[in-house]
Amino acid sequence: MAYINVAIINASTVLRDSVVKAAVPALQTQVHRDFAPAWGIDADLIFVPNRAKPPARSWWLTIVDNADQAGALGYHDVTNAGLPLAKVFAGSDINLGFQWTVTASHELLEMLADPDINLTAFVELSDKSGVLYAYEVCDACQADEFGYRIDGTLVSDFVYPAWFESFRKKGSTQFDYRKRIKKPFELLKGGYIGVYDVKAGGGWHQITAARGPYRYVMRPDVGSRRERRRTPRDQWLKSDA
Repeated sequence: MAYINVAIINASTVLRDSVVKAAVPALQTQVHRDFAPAWGIDADLIFVPNRAKPPARSWWLTIVDNADQAGALGYHDVTNAGLPLAKVFAGSDINLGFQWTVTASHELLEMLADPDINLTAFVELSDKSGVLYAYEVCDACQADEFGYRIDGTLVSDFVYPAWFESFRKKGSTQFDYRKRIKKPFELLKGGYIGVYDVKAGGGWHQITAARGPYRYVMRPDVGSRRERRRTPRDQWLKSDA
């Protein structure tokens, strides 16, 4: 039994409880079998149907409809107990042709790796400059095409700790679960990562594989981890179950 319990809460109108519940075993297998050995972090998942209350002291992965919906848990940042909360915008995924289970896997693993959304890796460029990389474990390889199936359910690829270690040489070790990334901080097609230039300042920026370095994203999706990383902690809100 893991010391972290994560409630998988269906608060959407676009997915039936049966559909969400059917995906939970694959997410659990990914956490136990694939993620925990690489990161040393494990969790037990608990399905919570629509309108039911999650267990006390559990972390939440809440499935809602759209990133711009103002109801339910859409704009909140932590659970009512002040514990980690991740969000999956299933309606947005479906409308854009993405697999919501990949997003669920993505957000679940990132919450486990960096629950307080405060961890970074520092790459020193000189004695007066350097870059902070956000500790997001799925962003670099987040595209559906790089995911993999567990009992028919598509889940996200994820990076290993070595991806954040700048001393690693190309091809020297395993950098992601599917072995597609060959060096630290490499981004696959469709990938991205948040960075902060400590000399230039100016807040968090986003590097994307498609557009090259330092493409600035003016506004991340409302409710996303990227938005929360840029939001002062005293502006975070608690959510009611």
